[in-house]
Amino acid sequence: SSSSSSSSTPDDENADQKEKNDTTATINTRTSTSSQILNSVSAGGDCSPSDAARAALSSAFVATSPVSTTTLKRPSCKTPPPTTEEGSSTSSSLPVATNQQKNTETMDDETKEQQNNTPADLENKRPLKILFLSSDTGGGHRASAEALANQFQRHFPGTTYDLLDVWSDIDSSWPYCAIKDTYKSFSASPWKWATLYHVSNSALYSKFVDAHSYYMNEEMIREKMEEYDPDVVVSVHPTMNYVPLFSIRSISEKVQRDIPFFTVVTDFGSGHCTWFNKDVDRMYLASEPIKEIAKDRGKVPDEKIVMSGLPIRYDFAAQADAMVDRTTPQGKAHQAKIREKLNIDTNKRMVLVMGGGEGVGSLSDIVNEVYAKLRTQGVDATICVVCGRNEKLKADLDTRCWDTVVSQSLQSYETLKSRFWTKVMTLHAHRSRRIQLALDRAAAKAEKGNDIADVPGNVDVVPLGFVSNMAEYMVAADILVSKAGPGTIAEAAAVGLPIMVTSHLPGQEAGNVDIVLNGEFGDFCQDPETIGLEIACWLQDPQLLDVMSKKAKTVGHPHAAEEIALDIGKTTHQWMEQNELKRNGHP
Repeated sequence: SSSSSSSSTPDDENADQKEKNDTTATINTRTSTSSQILNSVSAGGDCSPSDAARAALSSAFVATSPVSTTTLKRPSCKTPPPTTEEGSSTSSSLPVATNQQKNTETMDDETKEQQNNTPADLENKRPLKILFLSSDTGGGHRASAEALANQFQRHFPGTTYDLLDVWSDIDSSWPYCAIKDTYKSFSASPWKWATLYHVSNSALYSKFVDAHSYYMNEEMIREKMEEYDPDVVVSVHPTMNYVPLFSIRSISEKVQRDIPFFTVVTDFGSGHCTWFNKDVDRMYLASEPIKEIAKDRGKVPDEKIVMSGLPIRYDFAAQADAMVDRTTPQGKAHQAKIREKLNIDTNKRMVLVMGGGEGVGSLSDIVNEVYAKLRTQGVDATICVVCGRNEKLKADLDTRCWDTVVSQSLQSYETLKSRFWTKVMTLHAHRSRRIQLALDRAAAKAEKGNDIADVPGNVDVVPLGFVSNMAEYMVAADILVSKAGPGTIAEAAAVGLPIMVTSHLPGQEAGNVDIVLNGEFGDFCQDPETIGLEIACWLQDPQLLDVMSKKAKTVGHPHAAEEIALDIGKTTHQWMEQNELKRNGHP
């Protein structure tokens, strides 16, 4: 049996007509060069495209990139002034990066390219020593650092990097030495985390902590950073943008060599005030809401702000290039190919459910309700559940009696309807009008008694542990069900995947929910039953899913890590050239 499609309204058809301005020619150009590389991207391999492939992919990406705010813009650095060999200032925009793997067909061209490189070209590709500042307070910071490191090593062969936790890797004073334990304890209790976040997210508190941490730990941090002798420092953590910056300036003065300091903000929709130090050399941001906070709270000048997108793993860029648009025949064919690789039925819908790296939250209840609603409404689907370290949940899903789950599930559509008081009470943006229209139609259908299918849906549940090929699973999925982690949302948007957000940490993750809602590529719901009903509604409305997918693509920036790495690498080489000139007695 197969799921039935909901009839569309004139409002839906008019909205769809506006969103069907396809760039078929550029899509085909970009795909023809990227489809060759896909089989070897799972580990994020080392690669460099030929000039022709780079030009074709770059122009196609520019032509199909729908959001100008995520195009990486390169402001000029003030200290020291970055210049080209002729002394002119750098370009105001960065060429869009490409993601093309090496293969035997392009090796000859690449060899010729290397032979034709001028000394200046080779100088700008020389390896770098990079020091990342981060802490394992959530997986997103380390993941962003590793995504950037991968791109540095691809584009600047021989580059080495280290990851330094300035609070845990030295004998720091309390409370800084307990930052990891504090995060684990408080993030498990939303009210504790909300209290800590909002109390600390103020200018007065931030200044006090900066002064106290400087007085208690700066000398130790400086000595530790000096051991690494870096060419460049990149902070991907909010608590490492004040004292470490002061330390690297002191080191620069001591060694008579300027060392640039960059901040890559790894939050998406909102961020803590400690992220935004106006004295860093450049700051990379993922969204306009973050930019407003940086300017308002941190007084970061426009010339230091770079709108880059959130750095995510290279696998997502390669998959996005190969699929291009999941709503097209070409995109659907690529999705079917990935499903076959993952042993997922290509004739069913697929829902990917995630609960974070630890497999926590109300994951079990959500899976139950999604299963029950799909089964009773006659939707054929596969539910892949990423359990993380939760081996108990994984084993339970393998042995769960699903007939009992269906018998215990309720069918109440009242929560799907638009209500004035729910809009007034919510702290977030509202779901899109298009999604609400689809839910209203589902509720009206249920009131007529048409919500129970004559033939139950063929639904199977596939529990997974840790997943290393997440890009493939997101390509294979039709809907993602997950908490509001910034990296997860950025990854889903990169491959045009609609999202149902089920929870978030108070504070910085609240803004991520609004990214999804304002972007109109998903919804936020914490009630498992309502989540199940809404997922079933979406899967029975292919037109709605296509629109949400296109909306997600406008928010996604799959090449952000590469663009940031190229920008930082080129800027760092300019600083290194200035240092060389100073050593040679030039002003």
